[in-house]
Amino acid sequence: MITDRPFTFDRVVRLLLGAGLFILTLWLINLLKDVLLPFVVACLIAYILEPMVQYNRSILHLKGRTLASIVTLFEITTLLTILCYFFIPIIIREANDIASLMKDYASSDVSIPFLPADLHKLLKSNINFEEIARRLTQQDLQNIMDNSLSFISGGVGVIMSIVEWLLVFLYIIFIMIDYDNLMRGFRMLVPPKYRRQTFKIGYDIKRSMNHYFRGQALIACIVAVCYSIGFSIVGIPMAIILGILAGICFMVPYMVYITLIPVTLICLVCSVDMNIDFWHLWWKCIAVYAFTQVLSDIILTPKIMGKAMGLNPAIILLSLSIWGTLLGIIGMIIALPLTTLIISYYNEYLIKRSQRAIQKTSSQN
Repeated sequence: MITDRPFTFDRVVRLLLGAGLFILTLWLINLLKDVLLPFVVACLIAYILEPMVQYNRSILHLKGRTLASIVTLFEITTLLTILCYFFIPIIIREANDIASLMKDYASSDVSIPFLPADLHKLLKSNINFEEIARRLTQQDLQNIMDNSLSFISGGVGVIMSIVEWLLVFLYIIFIMIDYDNLMRGFRMLVPPKYRRQTFKIGYDIKRSMNHYFRGQALIACIVAVCYSIGFSIVGIPMAIILGILAGICFMVPYMVYITLIPVTLICLVCSVDMNIDFWHLWWKCIAVYAFTQVLSDIILTPKIMGKAMGLNPAIILLSLSIWGTLLGIIGMIIALPLTTLIISYYNEYLIKRSQRAIQKTSSQN
């Protein structure tokens, strides 16, 4: 590779120091990941809620951020409370229904056209449907909560973990109130000599994060509603839970199709007790997947995220796997900005410099 700067001893030392500092930073993050995780989660939530804060400031004509942040948190809390009030009883009822169906499936001999009998034997030998049904009943949900409370009361470490997660709420409030000052402070930490390149890379990171976190999160919420409505129309139990699970998986490209496994199992169980043809029910669920995917690709993604899609889906999956392995949950949260930073740095300092050197050599010749 041709560069416009020679690799002097001083430059090599700087590169080695930079690489060492980067490795040291990763080591410290991995060492302190349990402490940093609540703060990182709070930063991500505050970042996602920032457009709502700005909207409340505009619509309510507020000068500061404090009242707008409190109003935003009140709106989110109210919305979540309403959703829990209406949907938790439905989810419990559906869990009881699917538990009854699983008990029937576990104790019955079934024969479904075009499905070998050995498949049912394989499922029953590897999946304890009766245990799953027992845990899904309403009585066991109450027992689980009671056991959890008794476990929490007896475990100091668990209590400390809960206290740490309660700090997330405080982190969110403080970060949302001082969001502008924090962003300004991060910018001022950059030496003036490197601000132009750093701000350019920061803009690339911000654009990718907007596409991935805000845009993809909004699309995932809409997709979750579509899946929940679609599964409810089809008539399978736990439609809301499956819809929410599909929406969460939609945050990672093409990961939503993993939910086909539980959907297929539920269709299989329902076909035994509800006297419904398995293939007829399963193809209806596939139609829900097809409709939602077409809606996302043709309408939602172009309207919300625009034509610029940021990173390639394969790169997103690879970055999530690598950083998740290195740093756990924190790595998965910061995977996209770190990957974008590396790619932008590579393009800015290696590819473009190489191109400029080649053009300079060509002009001299």
